[in-house]
Amino acid sequence: MPRTTHRLRVILFLKGLLFGFLLAATVGPMWVLCFRRTLAQGALAGFVSGMGIAVADGLYGAVAAFGLTAISGFLLRYSFWIGLAGGAFLVYLGVKILMSNPTMNGKEEQKVSHPKAFLSTLGLTLANPPTILAFAAIFAGLGLASNADYGAASLVVLGVFLGSASWWVLLAAGAGWLRGKLVPMRGPPLFRTINVVSGLTILGFALWQLAAVLR
Repeated sequence: MPRTTHRLRVILFLKGLLFGFLLAATVGPMWVLCFRRTLAQGALAGFVSGMGIAVADGLYGAVAAFGLTAISGFLLRYSFWIGLAGGAFLVYLGVKILMSNPTMNGKEEQKVSHPKAFLSTLGLTLANPPTILAFAAIFAGLGLASNADYGAASLVVLGVFLGSASWWVLLAAGAGWLRGKLVPMRGPPLFRTINVVSGLTILGFALWQLAAVLR
């Protein structure tokens, strides 16, 4: 492989890595959901939830990078209904969190299993098909789509996935550390406050998404 080609691929990978990290670090409903799950159930629950988001980011990145027009066309054609379903599920999640009551030891009555945590964040992240357009536009703007080489495209997608995953690792670790610090204060009042703040925040994002879809 020519040295210039190798250097170009490294640069593309690093750009994908940075983009994936910044995309994941942007505060949104998934950010709030993962943070709360970590506080309520521990770092592993937050990590698994974050991996669902990272996988979805990687999938959408692949659709944009490889120009899978059939898939992107289908998702964008039905983006209204997919977005509506995603917004409705966010409303359900927000209300459920808002109304949930912690037990005396600060834990939830029912824990979300790790497979369910992964699938829920994967599905919610995929329920925003216009993300493909954002990926395509940013890829083009950063020069990530200027090379038709499938090897380079694969490195971009890998970078997006790893960048996103690295953020969720940091978030889960940080929230897990905070959870440990809150142990002495753990109790129904504290966790009730966390539920109210998280629930209202997710409901706010849900209403914003529904308004955008309906508009």
